Amino acid sequence: MWDWDYAWEILPILGEASLITLQATVLGFLMALVLGLILAVLRMMGPKPVRYLVAGFIEFVRSTPLLIQIFFLYYVLPQFGIAMGAMLTGVIALGTHYGAYCSEVYRAGLEGVPKGQWEASTALNLPMSVTFRDVILPQAVPPIVPALGNYLVALFKETPLLSAIAVMELMQTAKILGSESFKYVEPITLVGLFFLCFSLVSAFLIRRFERRLNRQIRLS
Repeated sequence: MWDWDYAWEILPILGEASLITLQATVLGFLMALVLGLILAVLRMMGPKPVRYLVAGFIEFVRSTPLLIQIFFLYYVLPQFGIAMGAMLTGVIALGTHYGAYCSEVYRAGLEGVPKGQWEASTALNLPMSVTFRDVILPQAVPPIVPALGNYLVALFKETPLLSAIAVMELMQTAKILGSESFKYVEPITLVGLFFLCFSLVSAFLIRRFERRLNRQIRLS
């Protein structure tokens, strides 16, 4: 039976835990965006050995489970003198894992820019940094925003895996509450509602951002 009194009692606790989940999501996704762009550029424009190395790294990360990567960073790296806190480990694992996926999205967007744009920039003797920042990226990013937004929602739903290294996010907090009271229906249901609400809000904001970018492109 559903216990409303217990549900209202644990709601503030889960609300605090949701802040940890949001923090891991935002930091992990920001890292994924930056890392993904760097990997995409290196894979497309770097020297041949670098391109092969980056391609191998991307395929390795995409082909191994995120949970294994979290365990490796948290339990194996300390054997080599690299020890990190649970939260930092979780953010790095999420950022690296989804950075590999985002790199492929970036690469698709960059390859979709007509070659004439690169040639025109070269003819105008524009520096590569200016060409990339002011000419290529503004054309490459808008078409890939929906795909990047999908990865944001997917990353958010992967945060319960951080409970494996004792990060007190939503799912870990719900399991602890359930083990203390032997009531699992209320905390697990509330966690599901938290995830649903956050995912819907994220999808709404992504659509707004996409429409804004498309409007700016039409005006320009």
